[in-house]
Amino acid sequence: MRDETGIRKSVLKLFLNSKPYTTQEIFDFLIKEGFDVNYRGVSAMVGLMNTRLGILRVDVKGDHNIYSLKNEYKNAVKATMDNY
Repeated sequence: MRDETGIRKSVLKLFLNSKPYTTQEIFDFLIKEGFDVNYRGVSAMVGLMNTRLGILRVDVKGDHNIYSLKNEYKNAVKATMDNY
């Protein structure tokens, strides 16, 4: 309900592709989708989604975080997105 622009929905759909993404890749995807975002905002949003929902796995490679959807949550996220 609080996702008025659909940005979080787009990010969750991206994670359903079963591929890990860096913050830069998520940022680039959102820009391509037409969202008006900045890099720091995307980083904060994904970090908050991780801490609040606990459905993302974070791997730290050097100075980059790499996010992916935990396998055990894929079906639940897909079902939720299908009904959203």
